Amino acid sequence: MTAQHSPTPVFCTIVPPHLLDRLSRSADPAVAAAARRTLVADEANRTTRRLTTVTGVRPAPSGVPEPSGAPRRTVHDAENRTRLPGRKVRSEGGEPTGDATVNRAYAGLGATFELFLAAYGRDSIDGAGLPLDATVHYDRDYGNAFWNGERMVFGDGDGEIFKDFTLPVDVIGHELAHGVTQYTANLAYFSQPGALNESMSDVFGSLVKQYTLGQSAGEADWLIGAGLLSDQVQGVALRSMKAPGTAYDDDVLGKDPQPAKMADYVDTAADNGGVHINSGIPNHAFYLVATALGGPAWERAGQIWYDVLTGGKLKETADFAAFARLTVAAARERFGESGAEAEAVLKAWSTVGVPTRG
Repeated sequence: MTAQHSPTPVFCTIVPPHLLDRLSRSADPAVAAAARRTLVADEANRTTRRLTTVTGVRPAPSGVPEPSGAPRRTVHDAENRTRLPGRKVRSEGGEPTGDATVNRAYAGLGATFELFLAAYGRDSIDGAGLPLDATVHYDRDYGNAFWNGERMVFGDGDGEIFKDFTLPVDVIGHELAHGVTQYTANLAYFSQPGALNESMSDVFGSLVKQYTLGQSAGEADWLIGAGLLSDQVQGVALRSMKAPGTAYDDDVLGKDPQPAKMADYVDTAADNGGVHINSGIPNHAFYLVATALGGPAWERAGQIWYDVLTGGKLKETADFAAFARLTVAAARERFGESGAEAEAVLKAWSTVGVPTRG
């Protein structure tokens, strides 16, 4: 059963503001300028989304889609400007264009749709055939990708720190998964519920990549955004679910601040209470469950997480412990009281220091 909430769209980016803030103070003028430009654009979009949510303003619907079991993709080109959606460049069923970024966005939308349909029987991110829209080439030197409650938007990167944001398919899956959360549990975007929101997107973004590549849990790299960082950066990705805190350690980017355990939880007012930082804790728990169970991670570990996200019991303000308890219950309900699945879930949360009794 899907949770019955009134969706509250939020502005969610793949690159956290604390990282961009550090880059904005770089000694390299090109890096600093691009980061500042990205921060300004993100804040403007964040403010727009906040005002739209408060006033209840929504774009006029073009019609209620009928569930079809097939994606309805449209990709637009912002042509390095900020007006959305931009110029339509590829629609569902259209031939590939001469622009690799457009084609990657189109393919990534399809890969995400396919995972949710094939693994969980979910028809698009709202479960009812919602069209999937994306805009590429957003702004100049824009170092981010985001979900604004209605569409995916990708920057080209600055060429100094970040490459094209359509390169990692898990970035596309991550942002679209924010839409799934929006239409289901609608987790509030602050503190622990916000970190769960971000973790859900990392989990399903990683599963999109693993499903697309046909990888088992043991074969996967468990990195979010691998291939996004330029060759001059000392790092492999934006985040690591296998080893939070190890994705990068660079003079310009700094050190990956993600904790893997509650003992290292970061109390901060920045980044909506550290939503991109503390997501490392539930991320690591999922990794531990998936690798303990083995096989394709979307089948058992992913099914448990999906059951909790869509089951109607996860509150918008849930903390890690509340979520953990629900995963234990979901594992037992689907796979049995004494099965390997429930045991793996209990052990994972114990390892990261999140209680499952309360």
